[in-house]
Amino acid sequence: MSKVGEGGVNGIAVAGLMAQQARMRIIAENMANSDSTGRAPGAEPYRRQVPVFQPVELEDESTSVKMAKTLSDPSPFRLDYQPGHPAANAEGYVQRPNVDPLVEAMDMRDAQRAYEANLNVLENQDAIEKRTLDLLKR
Repeated sequence: MSKVGEGGVNGIAVAGLMAQQARMRIIAENMANSDSTGRAPGAEPYRRQVPVFQPVELEDESTSVKMAKTLSDPSPFRLDYQPGHPAANAEGYVQRPNVDPLVEAMDMRDAQRAYEANLNVLENQDAIEKRTLDLLKR
């Protein structure tokens, strides 16, 4: 693990914000493509992407997280019987993405909550520092 970025509470929270922001971007892409189809008969449609996080050591040797990469979800595509569809195979089935909008909505909600928690850490740290400076001024 290589050392990156500022350490401490702020560094951990900022890294968490960036990871959750990247996660939300992938979820939004999944949701946007949840009804797409292949361009030709029998062609594969959009395949759901899954973020992969990894620990990262910060300058002060504390550990945070970053999004390292995305992987394609290997679960099977949905099949809809639509014989007149341009992307239908010889049997009349159209492959649909392996994206479940309900799962994506729950993942998005989880990512938003994690983002808000990291943001609250930053706001609380700022308030503590301001209060400490006010006490030292006395």
